[in-house]
Amino acid sequence: MKNHILFLVIILFIHSCGIYKPVDTRKVPVNADERIKKNMEEGRGFRLGTLGQKGGDFLFASSNPMWRATMEKLSFAPLSVVDYGGGIIVTDWFSDGDDNEEIKIAVRFLTNEIRSDAIKVIIHKKNCVSFGNCKVNAIENTTNNEIKLAILKKAAQLKKADLVKKKEKLPDYKLPKNF
Repeated sequence: MKNHILFLVIILFIHSCGIYKPVDTRKVPVNADERIKKNMEEGRGFRLGTLGQKGGDFLFASSNPMWRATMEKLSFAPLSVVDYGGGIIVTDWFSDGDDNEEIKIAVRFLTNEIRSDAIKVIIHKKNCVSFGNCKVNAIENTTNNEIKLAILKKAAQLKKADLVKKKEKLPDYKLPKNF
């Protein structure tokens, strides 16, 4: 039994040995991205997409352009409900000076894609004649669409800026000519 174990250990040591090739450190780039680029140009490497890179696509509110655009566009109003998991942002009642009239805006996210049917904007208006005597109505007018379009436009700008940043972080790789 000892002979078998000794034989396996010797085989592993011999198998792991290779021909030693000294490397001229002046010709090898120190930076990892430069080394990868050089190896790709020489046809000695391959890349598996974004495997092994730091970062990635997260399902966090900070990485969703629709969510970030909505938060930015509704920053003028106090927020009462902000639920990323549920896909809804609701402002608190606010007024622009008229004490008898207040507005509440709710934005529902139907998808994370930047499209016209991705969000629904609901505006409620509260009219108070006297203390405790208030009437709340949902408003359907151009303001809903204006808020929706402003959010979609800002989300598209944020997504474009994110893509530019992502592209700047990724180095350009040239494939070998005979690839």
